[in-house]
Amino acid sequence: MRHISIDNVESGQVLGKSIYTSDGRTLLNANVLLTPMMITQLRRIGVTMLYIQDKQFEDVVIEDIVSEETRREAISCFSDSIQSIQEGKSVDVKKVTKTITNIVDEILRNKNILVHLTDIRTKDNEVFIHSLNVCMMSVIIGVNMGYSVEKLKDLALGALFHDIGKVVKGTEPLPKGAETKEKEHHSWIGFNVLRKKHEFNLAIAHVALQHHEHIDGTGQPRGLKKEEIHEYAKIVAVANYYDSLISPFSSEPTYLPYEASEFIMGLTNTLFDHEVTIQFLRSIALYPTGTSVRLSSGKVGVVVGQHKGLPARPIVRLIKQHANARYYEDPEVNEVDLAKMTTVFIKEVYN
Repeated sequence: MRHISIDNVESGQVLGKSIYTSDGRTLLNANVLLTPMMITQLRRIGVTMLYIQDKQFEDVVIEDIVSEETRREAISCFSDSIQSIQEGKSVDVKKVTKTITNIVDEILRNKNILVHLTDIRTKDNEVFIHSLNVCMMSVIIGVNMGYSVEKLKDLALGALFHDIGKVVKGTEPLPKGAETKEKEHHSWIGFNVLRKKHEFNLAIAHVALQHHEHIDGTGQPRGLKKEEIHEYAKIVAVANYYDSLISPFSSEPTYLPYEASEFIMGLTNTLFDHEVTIQFLRSIALYPTGTSVRLSSGKVGVVVGQHKGLPARPIVRLIKQHANARYYEDPEVNEVDLAKMTTVFIKEVYN
């Protein structure tokens, strides 16, 4: 399986991973044979990257920290929760709790897998995929920081609902002390909505309120500093920023995972907490499995394996000439383990 730009997808290729709608339904199933009409439609709805099956890489398994079924259920649960909040109804706590428990349990079982954000984004599902990605990344950071299961569940809830203010219009009055000019910021709107949901811990509302605050006090909406910021919000801040950087629907340019990670590192101790950043970098796949790359040796290949402690040193299977070539350089499988070949490094990533 390979991860390639939709501009390089050809009719007759086979979709490697399913695509979901905003409510968790399947838009297009994995293993379907792509037609010109399908490819055109995928472009129209905003798809930029796809996982494609490739016989030369059929043995390559992309390990997910959370199963596809659990991710689909989480998207559906989040969609239903938003609808309930919009309609002024109670959130289905039992369903939300089950979803969060499944996410936390799977991450605890798979904590040695580097995080790949593998769901395919569309204009329709972007908000939901983003919220789920931030949730998963936040939980793995929490695991690395030694959080208890109960704290991980609260963190997961706060992360999943961190952007609720973007999709639910706040109608409640602002808390005392809030400036009028701040009331349009989605963090205040989200806090105002969630603090009224007594089925949730108040810490979850504070994640929505504080995930745009910065360690140096330059953030929004209140300019909080260091210890004034809730620990969950510090974690969600990093996960949120990273996923926004790699999203094709962000207002900013879209960056590759290794580039986005460099931004995170550069903003440590100004925007982001140092310890949170360290634990984030331990967990993210800088060069996700299926990515086409060029090595410093001039060879071109596809990332086929990862090392938990060395995210910048994956295993690369070489191919003949170009990232989109379909033949090996040799009849035998020719792989370069960058953890062992320390003088070779990844020089370029192909979309």
